[in-house]
Amino acid sequence: MRELVCVKDFEDYAYKVLPRNALDYYRSGAGREETLKENRRAFSRYKLRPRCLRDVSKRDLSTTVMGQKVSIPVGISPTAMQRMAHPEGECANVRAAQAMGTVFILSTIATSSVEEVAEAAPQCTKWFQLYIYKDRELTKSLVRRVEKAGFKALALTVDTPIFGLRLADMRNKFQLPSHLKLANFIGSKASVTNEKGKLTGSAINDLGSLFDATLDWRDIAWLKSITKLPIVLKGILTAEDAIIAADVGIAGILVSNHGARQVDGTSSTIEALDEISKAVGDRVEIYLDGGVTDGTDIFKALALGAKMVFVGRPALWGLAYGGEEGVKKVLGILKTEFDYTLALTGCASIGDIKRNMVVHESYYSRL
Repeated sequence: MRELVCVKDFEDYAYKVLPRNALDYYRSGAGREETLKENRRAFSRYKLRPRCLRDVSKRDLSTTVMGQKVSIPVGISPTAMQRMAHPEGECANVRAAQAMGTVFILSTIATSSVEEVAEAAPQCTKWFQLYIYKDRELTKSLVRRVEKAGFKALALTVDTPIFGLRLADMRNKFQLPSHLKLANFIGSKASVTNEKGKLTGSAINDLGSLFDATLDWRDIAWLKSITKLPIVLKGILTAEDAIIAADVGIAGILVSNHGARQVDGTSSTIEALDEISKAVGDRVEIYLDGGVTDGTDIFKALALGAKMVFVGRPALWGLAYGGEEGVKKVLGILKTEFDYTLALTGCASIGDIKRNMVVHESYYSRL
């Protein structure tokens, strides 16, 4: 087999080996998937403005997020049901993040439990992706488990009052394979699973039945009242919501459109990042996920105000290729590409990246 040298190579490999049910779940977006395409295409509309004749012989790729030092400014986004991609799923993924010295965000809808993931990589900086469910006691119990397991932050997903319409899953009548389980719900009273953690019917409908469409900003105060963990809001796409988030004391914002899986027709995340970072970048830490597949994407996001980026699907493609080692290869490729981008734009560290080093392509049409 030819050498895999970029994220696209791992994606192509995963498309060949993953079962259709799992592949379509991972790769699909909402509706006509225009936003899914835009998440990637939009990065190409931002252009680098490299500086020359600077000493870049020694480069530092590290940064600090939520008070924790990370080796590279790219972590792993929460993606559901990772054991569909590899038998060790989330446990392999978090071990890769630990080896690379970066952040891993565990999905609530995981096939490995909070406790299993904590045991697999005790030294990794781990965050937990949380929904506030109709059953507040269920939500509270998840928070307590996360705190006990040593997770460092909650990534509260705020763009999912209901699940988006994902046509591929509807056509496939998506079901979690019978040998897997929703590990974080075993033993709970959540109606989505039976006592063994198996989905009890349509995965989309049953999982969606737990969500609370009445949620509003007051529920953030409730969550803050039950935990001392910093809260990152995942799913913000507008400056208006970012300002409210900062006003209510949120620690961070993860600019995200849920991998383009909620509603088709939104902006790409790199486009939304610019207005959000200008609005609140001096008040909260800002991160981005969605469409990052190359080291230059990382550079562009950091220049436009992100502290760090996260990747979801690329890590899944790495899992499909070779579990922990596959994810490490993907992260290693992104690290190398980002390192080269730093050097070739005249930056020796992340602190050298300035906003004016990345501009929208329209900048040149006005010259």
